[in-house]
Amino acid sequence: MPRLRMGLVGAGPWASTVHAAAIAAHPVAELAGVWARRPEAAAAVADGTGARVHATFDELVADVDAVAFAVPPAVQGELAPRAVAAGRHVVLEKPLAADLAAAEELERAVADAGVVSTVVLTLRYDAAVRSWIAALPTAPAGPDTVGVGRWFSGALLGGPFAASAWRVTHGALLDVGPHVIDLLDLALGRVQGVDWAHRYDNGLWAFGLAHQGGARSSVSMSLRVATDPTEFEVAMFGGAGRYLLTSRPEDATVPYSTLLDEFVADVAAGRTDGPCSAARGLHLQRITEQVSALAG
Repeated sequence: MPRLRMGLVGAGPWASTVHAAAIAAHPVAELAGVWARRPEAAAAVADGTGARVHATFDELVADVDAVAFAVPPAVQGELAPRAVAAGRHVVLEKPLAADLAAAEELERAVADAGVVSTVVLTLRYDAAVRSWIAALPTAPAGPDTVGVGRWFSGALLGGPFAASAWRVTHGALLDVGPHVIDLLDLALGRVQGVDWAHRYDNGLWAFGLAHQGGARSSVSMSLRVATDPTEFEVAMFGGAGRYLLTSRPEDATVPYSTLLDEFVADVAAGRTDGPCSAARGLHLQRITEQVSALAG
């Protein structure tokens, strides 16, 4: 399989420790270039990888086959359509953009261009999570089944992500919310709507989801809880059976490497309808937008 030249946009901690590290170590993907609005930060990410530091975003796009984004949603929503319009395949963070209109525009651009896209839903690429998914019933759960999602950590109390402005503003909903919603959607059936939602001053989000077959699920999450390790659970109970997931990958580069394996294969095969494509990201963003609107 020919090497896939990838460019990285962004130079924050997630860009350097996950995106850049996994791409640079991949046997087929190649970290060919890095661009960020602060050239010195881009140089620090590229250091030791052999990647070129590009002076402009458009210069990066012109030099690669695919672009991975590790930037805030507003920046991704602005730049990713330009990469897609140039025919570049894309690895996208969630949420897709700062608002639903921009997310819809990005998803349309991906579909119109016929490029391969994948959203960094890292849990989907973890071996233990995949075993849990494989055991789930194939039919949507009925009204006799309930689901639960929990994610509590102290990520915004200190550490590399505590200074991330968009994470501080939106808290857990936009950062880890898509992961939990994605798994509940797979387990119980496609989410059809949001029944209720609250956001509390201490950073706690709580909301209820309605699923296709009549099942209901409830979610609670916060990144401002003094707990270590992270408390994580996704589960369903009732007529559809009992399925409990409490493990998540400790090293995100491991599932990200699997993501790259499948991204490279999809590019080679021309497959644009992967399970974590931009269309999936848009579905999840529609749900988080509903949660945010109901919570006020």
